[in-house]
Amino acid sequence: MTLQLHGAVTRRYRRRTLATITWLVPLLALGALAAACGQTTDGQAQTKGEAMTSTETRTPGEHERQEATLMAWPYKTSIWEDKLAPLQAEIAAIAGAIAAHQPVTMAAAPGHEAEARRACGPGVQVVSLEYDDCWTRDMGPIGVYRAGERLGLDWRFNCWGGKFPPWKKDDAFAAEACAALGMPAQPVDMVLEGGAVIVDGEGTLVTTEECLLNENRNPGMSKAEIEATLKEEFGVTKVIWLPYGLAGDTITDGHVDGVAAFVRPGALVVQTGPAGTPDHERLAENRAVLERTTDARGRHFQLIEMRPYPTLQFGSYETRHSYVNFYLCNGAVIVPLCGSAADDEAALATLQGAFPEREVDGVMCPTVTYGGGGVHCVTQQVIAAR
Repeated sequence: MTLQLHGAVTRRYRRRTLATITWLVPLLALGALAAACGQTTDGQAQTKGEAMTSTETRTPGEHERQEATLMAWPYKTSIWEDKLAPLQAEIAAIAGAIAAHQPVTMAAAPGHEAEARRACGPGVQVVSLEYDDCWTRDMGPIGVYRAGERLGLDWRFNCWGGKFPPWKKDDAFAAEACAALGMPAQPVDMVLEGGAVIVDGEGTLVTTEECLLNENRNPGMSKAEIEATLKEEFGVTKVIWLPYGLAGDTITDGHVDGVAAFVRPGALVVQTGPAGTPDHERLAENRAVLERTTDARGRHFQLIEMRPYPTLQFGSYETRHSYVNFYLCNGAVIVPLCGSAADDEAALATLQGAFPEREVDGVMCPTVTYGGGGVHCVTQQVIAAR
């Protein structure tokens, strides 16, 4: 198991091994911090000194301080077959990279806790929970501040439109994870995956029509009804609808976290597509939408282009590797690498330019890409209790 970190681009790209992570964050400490969120004042839950009202909801941006990261240990050979072992190594490497910056809680299915502990080492807290697969971004709770407390939104999960049964345990995972973290869960009667939305923490949410308006998600809801639910539950005032995710994304049907990511309010990294491919035009249309609009506070967006993605070949199966599917943790950017040296180095350089104040750490995870995701897809931030 190796963390592939490229020192040739900038001094901030540092080589790590799990052996360097020597501290342990007990789950009880996480629970205590989570329980304390009920005592948090409204003003503490807001940024830039703006007080919230007693009933206001705010979803913090991923650039804001986090308490921890929630992940899930993959364990089913029925899903991953011969890819399970390399996937587990990549999940452990991602967890180790994040744990150098903030606590990581790794869910492990009953009977697989010891396996996860051995692979991840003492720097990652393992907790026993029921679930089917490892995509915590999509099945995990999305943290918000509401009425003076921190809670986790528990959206319905139908495995990206009913594609990969069974998913009953995944649908129940958000509430189970909230209980383990000592955080209240708030059920929402709408199908939504966390990778289908990105927020800036200041009232703006970005999503894709291709995913959220797909008939396999919420066929009884209109676009206006879906937008109204997003505004109410996330506490945002503006929803920006991009037309597309990545072309050929037959798993998520075009999640936004494969094509765009907030750097901070008013600034996004946007994926571009290779010339001669459908994504060259599709992702240019996404950019045009962002250029024509403003965020919830009336700011025009600064758009940072990510170079066209490389494609990975697994036998007859070809998939796209999106560098935009990175994860922000405290003080760092954790970037999915694919092993194409020129592409990896260029992506790291772009993100170091976008985040000069953060360390940029790359983790080799082509098997995660094979499964349809990236680092962002297998992580879910636990928002700070403040």
